[in-house]
Amino acid sequence: MNFSRHLKKTVFRAVQKAASEQHAEAFVIGGYVRDLMLKRLNKDIDIVTSGDGPALANRTAELLNVKRVSIFANFGTAHFVYKGSEVEFVSARKESYRATSRKPEVEKGSLEDDQMRRDFTVNAMALSLQEETFGELVDPFNGLLDLENKILRTPLEPAITYSDDPLRMMRAIRFATQLNFTIEERSLQAIKENAARLEIVSVERTMVEFNKILLSKKPSIGLKLLFDTDLLHQFFPEMVKLHGVEKKNNYAHKDNFFHTLEVVDNLRANTNNLWLLWGAVLHDIAKPHTKRFEDGIGWTFHGHEDIGARWVPKIFQRLKLPLDHQMKFVQKLVALHLRPIALTKDEISDSAVRRLLFEAGDDIDDLMLLCQADITSKNETKVKRYLANYEKVKLKLVELEEKDRVRNFQPPISGELVMETFNLTPCKEVGEIKNAIKDAILDGKIQNNYEEAFAHMLELGKALNLKPKI
Repeated sequence: MNFSRHLKKTVFRAVQKAASEQHAEAFVIGGYVRDLMLKRLNKDIDIVTSGDGPALANRTAELLNVKRVSIFANFGTAHFVYKGSEVEFVSARKESYRATSRKPEVEKGSLEDDQMRRDFTVNAMALSLQEETFGELVDPFNGLLDLENKILRTPLEPAITYSDDPLRMMRAIRFATQLNFTIEERSLQAIKENAARLEIVSVERTMVEFNKILLSKKPSIGLKLLFDTDLLHQFFPEMVKLHGVEKKNNYAHKDNFFHTLEVVDNLRANTNNLWLLWGAVLHDIAKPHTKRFEDGIGWTFHGHEDIGARWVPKIFQRLKLPLDHQMKFVQKLVALHLRPIALTKDEISDSAVRRLLFEAGDDIDDLMLLCQADITSKNETKVKRYLANYEKVKLKLVELEEKDRVRNFQPPISGELVMETFNLTPCKEVGEIKNAIKDAILDGKIQNNYEEAFAHMLELGKALNLKPKI
């Protein structure tokens, strides 16, 4: 099968010329070939050569007038950027692994050796860049057939492939999720048998794959596979504990693991914000910890939002996720995720909406997206009612924001002004007055302006037997 008509990029003809000059063979291999067959855009081009990878990169760069080539001598690889594409060169090699590391011992090998070390047959396909065979498919492991059948299979025995480099297990699930492929049964079983080997993979690399799963079109596919293969158990035990249903006295709670997956899918349909999706992953994370049974009521999870918010920093720290504004954003979402839902159940008071606006600040729109995604039930009538009330909450938010300007507002009376007015030094009365002014604005007792806030401050001072300076 010849794919020469698809290899229109100048870079491939340049590689062909350079390889010919160096009496070496060269092939484009891996994800670029796979995505070419799938008609997906891929700007990462991997070139494997029977010759010297860095030397081929340097000569190809000369032919393309590329000025900068990055050489990684220890790995025998080289890299440059050409017209927005990342082009990487490597000498064909074979690998051997030690049980304690996913970093292989490398030695020079043939093209087939190089294809054999690839993670999946669909990533082991190569296209020839030789003049006489330009564009011909080299596919010793029937990757094209697996691609057509949407199957992920390893070139070697799956147990060997996954034990050698356990990150491939995460990649298998990521590819299955992104491409909507099925992992071949023996391969799936090998992942489960080797799940504990994930311990030799850095948390950072594991989370790169996990985050790509979250950003897939339907993350629940991968999240369920991670659970079913025991991979999730290796790095995210809090999420695993969400799974299961307990029954008592004819009361049963929903399975919070599958509910979380549904919320993540609902949210992903409306956003590609990774940290908002993490808010969905963690919004109920403390439910197993707070689960209680109350006679006549059933199962309760009181305070799970507050405890969950307190857990966010330690989870982010353990998973080596960012500990700055992204973590604080997720923490806020977890802490507030019940508030909009609660407003849909009752008559909406202006005071409650103002407080939600104040506490959510600029993250109110993301919070509302999360809460809308969190409305899941098999009772369609209940869902319709919640969604209808949810729209009322959204309208009220817009109305009060335009009227009262309380999103991220700072009360117009500062602590310094309170101290100056009543001739005070820092003390508890200053904080009490400031909080009372804030509450009065949020409760709609006074308008959010200096004049009304100052007058209210004088009344509060009088109630505390404080006399203003004359």
